[in-house]
Amino acid sequence: MASSDFFQRFYFESLGIRGEIVRLNESWKQTQGLTRYPAQVAAILGESLCATVLLSGTIKFEGSLILQIQSAGPLKTIVAQTTHQRTIRGLAHWAPDLAVDDFQHLLPDGRLVITIQNQNHEPYQGIVAVEGNSIAETLESYFQQSEQLPTRLWLDADTDMATGIFLQILPDKNRTADDWNRILHLTETLTREELRELPSEQLLYRLYNEEDVRIIEPEPVLFRCNCNRERIETVLLTLGAAEIEDILSREGAVEVHCDFCNRLYRFDQVDIGALFNDKTTSRHPHPSQH
Repeated sequence: MASSDFFQRFYFESLGIRGEIVRLNESWKQTQGLTRYPAQVAAILGESLCATVLLSGTIKFEGSLILQIQSAGPLKTIVAQTTHQRTIRGLAHWAPDLAVDDFQHLLPDGRLVITIQNQNHEPYQGIVAVEGNSIAETLESYFQQSEQLPTRLWLDADTDMATGIFLQILPDKNRTADDWNRILHLTETLTREELRELPSEQLLYRLYNEEDVRIIEPEPVLFRCNCNRERIETVLLTLGAAEIEDILSREGAVEVHCDFCNRLYRFDQVDIGALFNDKTTSRHPHPSQH
C-alpha cells in the first residue's frame, strides 16, 4: 500500500479537463491525534479534508481554504483546513449518543461554508446547503451553483486513510459532451481498493491509458497546526485581566486546549501576572524609555 501523503494534478489538455488526486495517510492520522472519532464521523471529516486539498488546487491563494459544516443533527460541526503550502488540520464535534451513520441523518438542515483567507485580500465565502448523500455530492452542487463548471469528486475515508479524485471542465475550451462523459465513464470504473492502494501514475494509466494525459509532479501534504503560546496569550489578553483573574481564583490556573492538535496550554498565576504586566508596560513605557 502506498504510504506517502500527496496531492497531484493531471490534465487532459486536448479536452480542457483538469484532474487532481489526493491521498492522506500519516497526515490524516496526525489530524485525528488522540481523538477517537466514531467511524461515520471519521469518514466525513477525512473526506472533507481531502476535498479542501483538492479545492486548494483549483485557485491561486496565499493563506488557507476552510470547509466548515454546521448541522442540527448528531454531527454538529466539521472543520477542515488546507493552506497554500498543502498543510492540513481538522476537527469534528458530535453528539455523545451518536447512533446513526446515514449521511442525511447525521447532517440534517446542514450548511456547508467554504472560506478562502487570502493574504492581502478580503476573505471570500461561499455557502451551500448540505444535500445529496455525501460530501462529494454537496460540493458538486456548490460548483454548479457558484462557478457553473461541471465538476465531479470521488472521496473515500476511514480512520486509516483518506483519499480522493477530482475532475473539472476548464472554461473556454473546445470539447464535446461526449468527451466529458467518456472521461467520467472511465473514472467510474475506479474501485475503492485502486483509489487507496495504486501508485498515482499506475492508477491514471489504468483509467486513462488511451487518453492524452499530462501528469504534474506530486506535492507532499503534511499535518500542521498553527497554534502556539503567543497566539493563546493574545486571546487571553482580549478577554481582559478581570475575567482571567476570576478563572485563576476558581481554577488555580488557566488552561486552553487546542481541538486541532490536542495541545494543552497552561498559565499559572506567575504566567498571567507577567503577561498582563508586559502588556501594561508596553502601553505605558517608563519615562527613561522615551
